Amino acid sequence: MRPIPPRALSPKQITLDAISIGLATGTYGISFGAISSVAGFSFWQTQTLSLLLFSGASQFAYVSVIAAGGSVTSAIATAALLGVRNGLYGMRIAQLLIPNLSQRVWYAHLTIDESTAMANRFDQSQQSAKRAFLATGISVFVFWNIATALGFLLAQSITSPEIIGLDAAIGAGFFALVAPRLTTKEHKVTALIAVAIAISFTPVLPAGVPILLAALSAALIAVRGGK
Repeated sequence: MRPIPPRALSPKQITLDAISIGLATGTYGISFGAISSVAGFSFWQTQTLSLLLFSGASQFAYVSVIAAGGSVTSAIATAALLGVRNGLYGMRIAQLLIPNLSQRVWYAHLTIDESTAMANRFDQSQQSAKRAFLATGISVFVFWNIATALGFLLAQSITSPEIIGLDAAIGAGFFALVAPRLTTKEHKVTALIAVAIAISFTPVLPAGVPILLAALSAALIAVRGGK
């Protein structure tokens, strides 16, 4: 049997879907803004991360390593490892949308989980795929940055953030990012091994290094499994 193609969507409906995704995803930026505030970052440092890095998991990683006393080098390395998947997404987007040289720069900035997923829904129509990609990427970018600012300002207005648990929000944020992705037994076992490695080396290695080792262990497991 031939696969059933996705239902045809009008340009207006694609845009509305993109906005709804942007609103839902961008709202999570409130957590990042609050966490960054608690970690000691300034408002403009926080906003710069959301404007220029614009990769949720990588932003959380950078802030968490610095907050734990790690070096900038460790923070950058950890954030870069988590951002590798965006490079793979970029290969798919380049194949699907065929952007010219000038477009590649800002297309790359909008290449995230949500925009890539939306574009892939319309792999039979380059025009619809491009509309879905750009509308989703821009929508998430706008809402994420607005939410980041709101989260930071809200955290600043609280005298003692630890009262409502914001001092534990970094770990909770990471768990919220990872948990939905642990859909198979292999994923769960890999996560447990990575956690065990991070916990074991945290007392003896500089902040940030245990996270790198945990990430590398997951990569090695994936390579050994042929993925």
